[in-house]
Amino acid sequence: MKIRNTLWWWALAALALAHPVGAIEKISLHALFKDKAIVLIDGARRVLKAGETSPEGVKLVSTDTQAEQAEIEVDGKRQQLTLGVVISSFASSAKASVTLYPDQGGHFFTDGLINDVAVRFLVDTGATSIAMNSSTAAQVGIDYKRNGRARVAGTAGGMVRTYSVKLQTVRVGEIKFFNVDAAVIEGTGPSEVLLGMSFLNRVDMKRDGDHMELTQRY
Repeated sequence: MKIRNTLWWWALAALALAHPVGAIEKISLHALFKDKAIVLIDGARRVLKAGETSPEGVKLVSTDTQAEQAEIEVDGKRQQLTLGVVISSFASSAKASVTLYPDQGGHFFTDGLINDVAVRFLVDTGATSIAMNSSTAAQVGIDYKRNGRARVAGTAGGMVRTYSVKLQTVRVGEIKFFNVDAAVIEGTGPSEVLLGMSFLNRVDMKRDGDHMELTQRY
C-alpha cells in the first residue's frame, strides 16, 4: 500500500511539473455552444461546461454565442476569449518584480531590453518617458526620423531636437510592457537610457533601506 501511495504521489507531482497551473502560454476558443465551449490550452483540446475547470486550471465561467465570446477564469483572474483569437502568455496572478540596488552615488541602474536589444537603464522619476540618445536608438533599431514626431526640448545644455516614438517592448527583469512611450534625443546624451515614468507609472515602486523593488501591476 505504501508503494502504491508513493507512486500515486509521484504521478501527481510529475503532472504538476509538466503543466503547472498559471503557466499557460496559449489559449484559444475553438468552438462555442450554449453553456459549453471547446478550448485549446497549449494544444490540448478541452470540452468544458459552464462552471467546469480544466486540468490546467482554466475555468469556463460563461458563454455568449451571439458575441462569439466566452469568459474564463485562471487563478482568480477573468479573461474574455473571442472565437478564433489566440491569447499568448496568459498571465497568472503572480506579479513580476525586480529588486534594484544603488551605486555609490545613490543612483539605481539596471540592465534590460528594448525591442529585445540589451541596454543599460538609469531609473529617473523626473523623466516623463523613457529617453535615449540617437546612437542608442540606432542600436535598438528605431528609425526615429521616419516614425517619430519631431519636437524641441530645453536641457541644461540648451535646446535640443527630440523625437517621440513608441517602443514595441521594454523589459526589466521579469517585468515586460508593450507599446511604451519614449523620446530619442539627438546627440550623445544621455549616456544611459533613462527609465522614465512611461515605464515607472505601470509599476509599484517601493524603497526599502538600501534597495528599491519594482512590481508590475496587472
